[in-house]
Amino acid sequence: MNLILDGKYASQTLLSRQKIPTTPSPQIVFILVGNHPASLSYISIKQKACQQQAIRSRIVRLEEHTSLKHLTEEIKKLNNDPDVDGILVQLPLPAHIPMQPVIETINPKKDVDCLHPFNLGRLTLGDTTGLLPCTPSGILELLNFYEIDAYQKEICILGRSSIVGRPLSILVSLKSTLDATVTLCHQGTKNLFEYTKKADILVAAMGKPHFIKKEHIKEGAVVIDVGINREGDRLVGDIDFSSVKQKAKAITPVPGGVGPMTVYALLQNALKAHKQIIENS
Repeated sequence: MNLILDGKYASQTLLSRQKIPTTPSPQIVFILVGNHPASLSYISIKQKACQQQAIRSRIVRLEEHTSLKHLTEEIKKLNNDPDVDGILVQLPLPAHIPMQPVIETINPKKDVDCLHPFNLGRLTLGDTTGLLPCTPSGILELLNFYEIDAYQKEICILGRSSIVGRPLSILVSLKSTLDATVTLCHQGTKNLFEYTKKADILVAAMGKPHFIKKEHIKEGAVVIDVGINREGDRLVGDIDFSSVKQKAKAITPVPGGVGPMTVYALLQNALKAHKQIIENS
């Protein structure tokens, strides 16, 4: 029987095993610009997870027309607040606000989303002791939880975003993690399915619903679906789940697969940031 990699179960089990420091507990501040319904939903999920783990959280809400200057000033206030351990700017931002200067304003020690060049640079150099990108880290934790033999395997990643694809390719290739051989595919990749069919582990993070069918994967592959696409009132992934699960050794569902593990990794970053701030105070 094929294994369903249940991220919700895995994250809840892992969270039940850890102790949250008190006096004071860690605090994450979410910054929301505008009223994007999906962003509101994502923050609500993250806040609920924080509450269940006795991690403090609050939202700084800014108007849709907020300027880059105003937003960065708000971030600087949080940088200087010793009671704030983590800062997360919910993406996407309104079209008139460029993302990179916003991310670079966040104190790298409080960058719990791990998007700052300093933190990504550390990862590139092979240092995994700092804050780690949430979705890539969550995927690694999910593989570990289900004891998937991923060491020195061939991993194909579809999508090269700075949030998932690129940092994941670095993380899993490190000798200290999976020592994997990684193929990073994208919209410019020719003969794409030649690579997906060879992969022991296939990670889809493209944003194309049902893109990968069973004929596109290797028999017995492990398939990780990062895609979140809306079809009517349903959320579906980049993997055609019903067909691929017949051929895959293990597969993540959408929703309930990678998403909860991403939130789990966010909480781990908050704890790590809290500990480092206390140690350096």
